Amino acid sequence: MIINHPLLGPRDSQEFVYLGDASLIDRPDWQAENAVDQFHEYLYQRTNPAGEHQELWFHEQGDRSWLVVTRNTLTHEITAVELARDVARRRGRSK
Repeated sequence: MIINHPLLGPRDSQEFVYLGDASLIDRPDWQAENAVDQFHEYLYQRTNPAGEHQELWFHEQGDRSWLVVTRNTLTHEITAVELARDVARRRGRSK
């Protein structure tokens, strides 16, 4: 599988490490009143969708960047690749 890195161009997926659902970017507020419940959901209650899904990938054997890859889990077709920091900023996070 080829991942089209936004800065480096097409790279073999073997250069990357898959890290799971991209919703991990949306870390709960540890000071919230219901922080324990929020972190339980964040850590243990994830979906396993069939179809288009956003995933976190780490470019371990390259520039060590974090990417959000939009991929169809049935066909493995990649429709978008973005730097995770850009996605986090768009979602209102400062990561």
